[in-house]
Amino acid sequence: MRFLKSDGRLIGVLLVLAITQLIGWGTIGLPPIVGRDLAADLGMSLPMVFAGTSTLYVTMGLCARWLARAFARHGARKVMMVGTVVAVPGYVLLYFAHEPMLYFVAWVILGMGGSATLSTGAYIMLNEVAGRQAKSAIGALMLVTGLSGSIFWPTTSFLSGHFGWRGTCLVYAAMLFLVSLPLYAFATPRRAIAKEGGTAPAKQANALSIPRSTFGLVVAAITVNAFVTFGLSAVFIELLRAEGLAPAQAIAFGSMLGVIQVSARGLDFLGGGRWDGITTGLVAGTALPVAMLLLMLSEGATWAVAVFILLYGAGSGAMAVARATIPLVFYDQAEFAKASSMIALPLNLASAISPPVLAGLLTQFGSRGALGLTFVCSCAAVLILVLLGRRRPQVAAAGVV
Repeated sequence: MRFLKSDGRLIGVLLVLAITQLIGWGTIGLPPIVGRDLAADLGMSLPMVFAGTSTLYVTMGLCARWLARAFARHGARKVMMVGTVVAVPGYVLLYFAHEPMLYFVAWVILGMGGSATLSTGAYIMLNEVAGRQAKSAIGALMLVTGLSGSIFWPTTSFLSGHFGWRGTCLVYAAMLFLVSLPLYAFATPRRAIAKEGGTAPAKQANALSIPRSTFGLVVAAITVNAFVTFGLSAVFIELLRAEGLAPAQAIAFGSMLGVIQVSARGLDFLGGGRWDGITTGLVAGTALPVAMLLLMLSEGATWAVAVFILLYGAGSGAMAVARATIPLVFYDQAEFAKASSMIALPLNLASAISPPVLAGLLTQFGSRGALGLTFVCSCAAVLILVLLGRRRPQVAAAGVV
């Protein structure tokens, strides 16, 4: 790929972010695997356990705007290092949690660390290094990070089976401190701002003037889709079990999801910038309601579950790229960090609300309740993207070849 050949240090940054984002997203995926054990040990309902993840997302969203200044002033490297140090005590506190209060405090701490290290920070770092090549760089990163569930769901199941969920928390704290922190400290540029023509930071003289209504559509499309994909990710194993799969079979099927998501992201990446994030979102978003409708009408047939995972995996995998790159259609490099930080609050709030909502629907009404709501939301996201596609800036449209 041309963007990899254009700057050798970008390969190193991508490798670091691939490892650290895998660890970051993979380690917070405890509830989908050990949720029932957590509920039994802490005397909580399953929806309350998933509310821990919601607490993380709310905290991430609330910290986003404050961190926007830190990213601009100090760069992504320093902010992500501090975020990693902050996150470590969160897992230690989870280890010691014997009551709901301490459990939720731990997720607040993890949210504070995650706001600096998960996704947004990585995209800002790639934007600093890659400039106009940021979309391709983000796509390349997502080829790997999409495997977080496939790698860490079985890993969490294995570790919890040998050390319990509390011991697993300590292992994950050690991974952050001994792997992620040194990588940020010693293997990323101190302050890398991409150069245009080799002389000046990539920054347009005049940022694109985007109407508030258009920004509202960007936020709405990203937020509604995040509600669906983050919520289903949290309850995916339970959803498959509600469809009649045995626990081990549900984990095996669920682990296939990440491979399919990565395959879909790979197709977008191989497109080489021939289409933008809106086009990716429209194509991918259409697959999601089709997948949910199929599963709702199938009465739990194994073949339908397999097709659902294929369609949902492909759609959600490509939509993850779209969520990250749609702002690049409307904002230049100088404005990207600010726009991403503004989007982070509603995105994370939606991500926070969806797991307990879907877990509650799953508990009260079975899989049809959760699938029905996500079907409606997925259709709404596609309609918003259609409207958004008509508002592409002429500069962005001309750049798609």
